[in-house]
Amino acid sequence: MKAVWILVLSDSNKPLSYGDLTHHRKPESAYNSRMLALLRSIFLVAALAAVLIQGTATPAAQATTSGTGISARGNWTPPTGAAPRLPNGKPDFSGVWDHQYVPDMTATNRNPALQKGPKELPFSPAGLENMKNYDPVRDGDYTGMCMPYGLMRSMNAPYPMQIFQNDKYIAFLFEVSTWFHVVPFRNEHPKEIDPTWFGNSIAKWDGDTLIVDTIGFNGYTRLDTVGRPHSDKLHLTQTFKHIDAGHVTYTVTVDDPVYYTQPWTNERTMTLSNGELLEYSCEENNKSLWEGRIKLWIPPNASQPRSTPSFPEGKK
Repeated sequence: MKAVWILVLSDSNKPLSYGDLTHHRKPESAYNSRMLALLRSIFLVAALAAVLIQGTATPAAQATTSGTGISARGNWTPPTGAAPRLPNGKPDFSGVWDHQYVPDMTATNRNPALQKGPKELPFSPAGLENMKNYDPVRDGDYTGMCMPYGLMRSMNAPYPMQIFQNDKYIAFLFEVSTWFHVVPFRNEHPKEIDPTWFGNSIAKWDGDTLIVDTIGFNGYTRLDTVGRPHSDKLHLTQTFKHIDAGHVTYTVTVDDPVYYTQPWTNERTMTLSNGELLEYSCEENNKSLWEGRIKLWIPPNASQPRSTPSFPEGKK
């Protein structure tokens, strides 16, 4: 059943690399139940079909269909009243949030309120060359080795995230690979930043809109599953604003002068879930890597040769 599911997913999303196929296979032991893993697989196929079908319900109603995890309880209708606030009066985004799976940041849902991309990207000559040479099957993909997805691909993943918030910090807990990103409320980035997979983020307010400003990326990741590039000069600006208690509008603006001639934006709607995050261990069941079916990935400009693991006869 799992093999059939992976084949369907691969055929439905031709740009998927080997690495991205692995992140859809959660290990059975992580849930202590074969049935739970099977249900997760079945659900993701249904969710993918829903994205492809792209119905025409109202934005708030259709948003409830996006990405709801199998840990969520049935008969759940997200609240539509006034958005909650912290004691300091600022909007409170705490909770588990479902969101659209966005493997292609240029695409737009038939209902643009759910997910809207720019259609065409303003590639620079370097960006066009990078995409022309991008081949994750030949060169490997960092997600296939369970390396950090980075901030943007974690936001794009088809799994929920949880937000914790107080006066000093806002924290994003991603179900995918159990990554997290803690963001302080401050006016400026540090003067010296060590480049990282998720970058250095600061949070600030513009009225009731939360702005998360991020720089300091290591340049190792891709923006989406299709493989849109970014450099270490990437500057991401994310905004979060409550529509009501159960829905949040989200935008992300990509500004990278190396690979794009001007900034571009993707817009989405997130929906409050009544479920909990599930454990996700990419490493535990990544058989395709240690059995040599996934090409080993190395960071850009690294000197070590690419190779695949070798095993004694009969040990695969």
